[in-house]
Amino acid sequence: MSLSELRTKDVVNTLDGKRLGKVMDIEFDAYTGQVQALVVPGDFRLTDAIRGEKAGLVIPWCHICKIGENVILVQLETETENR
Repeated sequence: MSLSELRTKDVVNTLDGKRLGKVMDIEFDAYTGQVQALVVPGDFRLTDAIRGEKAGLVIPWCHICKIGENVILVQLETETENR
C-alpha cells in the first residue's frame, strides 16, 4: 500500500469513535524500512501556522488495529505525541 492510498483513508479511534483526520505523513525506520507511525493533523495553533509549522498527532504502529478499504481503525487511550 502506498502513502497516496493511505492519505485517502479516514483515521478513527475505536475507543471513543472520534474521527482523527486523514493520514498526512508516515514515519519509518531508515535502516529496516518498516513503518513506525502514522501522522494525522493535530490541534490547530495559530502560532504554529504563522511559523509555517505543521502540528501532527503521531500514532505508533502498535496502536493501529485495522486498515480497511475506507478507514484506518486505531486504539488511542490518551493523546499521543504532538509534533
